[in-house]
Amino acid sequence: MIITEKTYIDKGGANLDLCDEELDELFSAALSKALADLKTSGNVIALPPDITRFHSRAGFFTDIAERRLSASSGNRLGAVLPALGTHMAMTDAELKKMFPGIPQNKFLVHDWRNDVVELGRLEADWVENACSGAVHYDWPVQVNKLLRKDNGNFSMILSIGQVVPHEVAGMANHGKNIFVGTGGKEAIDKSHFAGAAYGMEKMMGRVDTPVRRMFDEGLHRYANKLPPVLWVLTVVSARSGSETQSALKPRGSLAVRGLFIGFGRECFEKAACLAQQVNVDIMDEPINKAVVYLDPEEFRTTWLGNKAIYRTRMAIADSGELLVLAPGLERFGEDSGIDKLIRKYGYRPSKEIIGKAADNTELGENLSAAAHLIHGSSEGRFTVRYCTSPSGDKPCVTQKEIESVGFNWGDLNEAQSHYDINKLNIGWNTLSGGERIFFVPNPALGLWAEKKRFYSC
Repeated sequence: MIITEKTYIDKGGANLDLCDEELDELFSAALSKALADLKTSGNVIALPPDITRFHSRAGFFTDIAERRLSASSGNRLGAVLPALGTHMAMTDAELKKMFPGIPQNKFLVHDWRNDVVELGRLEADWVENACSGAVHYDWPVQVNKLLRKDNGNFSMILSIGQVVPHEVAGMANHGKNIFVGTGGKEAIDKSHFAGAAYGMEKMMGRVDTPVRRMFDEGLHRYANKLPPVLWVLTVVSARSGSETQSALKPRGSLAVRGLFIGFGRECFEKAACLAQQVNVDIMDEPINKAVVYLDPEEFRTTWLGNKAIYRTRMAIADSGELLVLAPGLERFGEDSGIDKLIRKYGYRPSKEIIGKAADNTELGENLSAAAHLIHGSSEGRFTVRYCTSPSGDKPCVTQKEIESVGFNWGDLNEAQSHYDINKLNIGWNTLSGGERIFFVPNPALGLWAEKKRFYSC
């Protein structure tokens, strides 16, 4: 049975702070109702994000699904396939941290180069029109081969994740979790490059974007080739100083502001609307100096760490500086092949990369890498300084490597002695010497933009 549109949970608000007990109750009720409405039994497959989206609470919900379905007479959680996209496979330690209630033998690893099937294609003319002429190629609707309905492996897909501003899709999750998280190389390459060519600053924080239209059209045409997809979407933001404080809920800690669960697109639209309220910071003045911290457990590559650039670029002043504190930076790409391309071509202005992708087969056949290089360039408008500490005993990207790809380098120990993240407030800070900076402790949780720049895009 296919249910095209039905919302079970629609609970959200800018000042809401949902506790674990309420989240468990809401999710469990929605899961039971969805399975009853489908009138089917069999294995369910969960598609949560990986450790890089730890704060989405997807691990919490996946554990609940395991517990609830284990007690069900007709359904059980048959497998968990983290929606890796191009990311590295999770380690055993990461799996235990994020999914403590899931047996290790239930986890599968998505291989974006080999484990995919094509459900169909969107025509080149359709894609060109959706992207306002930025690209002209068709787009394959690809998923992990285990998800095809005719394989008979699963009766339902449980797609879990956070809706937050995103540099490729505008807003993360929903169809992106399927077509990128479990997609193949061609689909990921072309969707990422379409967004980069169209212009990331015209998309971030928006719901209706060219890449989102591609995902929506893929679902519209080919969802019948997949088991029913139940979307479980969270909206998360940091607690502010005006909220009631406690030892368990200190200022800056994360609160679940919304939970939206259902079949179809309505639940995504409502989650995205709330994310625009709580995750997009529209500023009246630009930032001359931004300091962004990258948690070493989440950000070990510039492929992920460049969120520091993506999410703050519209807020940084011309000739300003972005200082990235990156204690866990080990390499550039999550994938060894992409890592080599980043080292070879570097983070260069969009016109230069678009030209090289058109003229150079190597880059032209790896368009997601080309898109990433465009995303990571400041277009010469401001300075990006990555701070690392090569003197430690762990792998680390060196000064020479940082500078070879187009960034400036800074000494992490020196930077952290001056910018103590344990003493900085989220947002504006005036330091003892009079320097005024803007501090972002986790760039993955939001989007910062100067008002005139955001609304002129």
